Amino acid sequence: MSRIGKKPVHLPNGVSAVVADGVITVKGPKGELEQAIRPEVSVVVDDAKKQILVSMNKETRIANAMHGLIRALINNMVVGVTEGYCKKLEIFGTGYLAAIAGNILQVRVGFANEIHKQIPAGLEVKCPDQMHIHITGCDKQLVGQFAAEIRAIKKAEPYLGKGIKYEGEAIRRKESKAAGKK
Repeated sequence: MSRIGKKPVHLPNGVSAVVADGVITVKGPKGELEQAIRPEVSVVVDDAKKQILVSMNKETRIANAMHGLIRALINNMVVGVTEGYCKKLEIFGTGYLAAIAGNILQVRVGFANEIHKQIPAGLEVKCPDQMHIHITGCDKQLVGQFAAEIRAIKKAEPYLGKGIKYEGEAIRRKESKAAGKK
């Protein structure tokens, strides 16, 4: 039995959860999220204790894995609709910058053309300055996926560190060829 799956998910004030037709819906102040439930597990919402319980239907290996996974996904949904998730990206390089025009993120990172990325619905993207991008939303997967797509445009390279990286990410630096010559 999964150790994570055994723990109940506590519902804070202002958050409601409903299970219907194999889908759990969590509503809160930041938004509403849905998640399909696998047939190996069952989910029960206890309104009296303000918690969600996940249990396995059978003792199988896949059911054990899904037990912990579904519980973790439900917990991420509850955290997302109450607090939300945020990813911060930094851009480093001469002439590199980012800007927002309507629902389009414009990134200039040394290519001949400017890169345009459509901002998905449910996300809020801000550029406090030209060198930083802040992505916020209630869906953890969507926030992380969009941040990874932006970072993949031009990852920070190891010689000069130019490119896009997560805030606080350490780029392992290399010496250039000229550094070894004497």
